[in-house]
Amino acid sequence: MHVVTSLKASLFAAVGICWGAAALSDPVLVMVEQPGCIYCQRWDAQIAPAYPNTDEGKFAPLMRTGLRDGPPDGMTYARRVVFTPTFILVEDGEELARIEGYPGEDFFWPVLSKILKEHTDFAPSDTIEN
Repeated sequence: MHVVTSLKASLFAAVGICWGAAALSDPVLVMVEQPGCIYCQRWDAQIAPAYPNTDEGKFAPLMRTGLRDGPPDGMTYARRVVFTPTFILVEDGEELARIEGYPGEDFFWPVLSKILKEHTDFAPSDTIEN
């Protein structure tokens, strides 16, 4: 268990270092998680494999961080994170919206799509304009 926790901590640090080189002006979905979180594990099993290949994942790439780590460098949250997982939509380093908890795969996608459409210029590829 300790090895897994240490590995996750190292991964979070490496992602943070790599992320620093990316443009903070682009939208990103920050997943705040913690070891032992059953809903984080469910999200990992049900959503994580597909996320980077979706319109949502391409528009707002996922960045993971630990609950006790606070916001990644260059980002601020509107309020403290209490629940895991919490998904925070960030653009220009500022929180735009959040999803607290994991509502299950049937509800996650519509809720995420809704906040992306409401707070950014996100337009899924299957959107048909009249």
